[in-house]
Amino acid sequence: MAVDMKELIAEAAKKLMMENHKKLTVTDIVTECQITRQTFYYHFEDIPALLKWELERNMNQMLQKFLTQEEPEQGLKYCFLVAINAFPYIKKGMGTNYRSEIERLVVEYVYRFGEKIVETESLYQNYSRAEISLILRYHSYGVLGILRTWTEEDTKHLDQIVHQVYELLIGRISPYS
Repeated sequence: MAVDMKELIAEAAKKLMMENHKKLTVTDIVTECQITRQTFYYHFEDIPALLKWELERNMNQMLQKFLTQEEPEQGLKYCFLVAINAFPYIKKGMGTNYRSEIERLVVEYVYRFGEKIVETESLYQNYSRAEISLILRYHSYGVLGILRTWTEEDTKHLDQIVHQVYELLIGRISPYS
């Protein structure tokens, strides 16, 4: 069975981040994978491109799973579970020199996920595209903030949190209530 080199490189990067590397380097990754720098650069332009590929791959899997759920709120719960499971990697990544890139990508993918919910649920029909964009940006940064401060207690109340986030997203409750 052929090894997917991109996956091998991504796994090495995740492993290195979990080992408390403050500065993830191509040298560290190629050493871990036992490949040449040329091989790394054949597959990825740089480390941010690697991080983007990994987040995009996970986001696409998450969106596909979301679309198979009978209820959008179930899909949102699945996405929170994926984020909670991936959080150790994201948190470690936030401690590296790629923090701003990771945050930007997380917000971008939460935004795209929100777009799918808006589309599949036919939300905000009376709003302009600019207004919808502002609403989605607001929620994207809100979810990032929730995940940044996530606790074990939050995990115990996952269903309630997901329900409240969903109600906020679809406009049934106000964040100011």
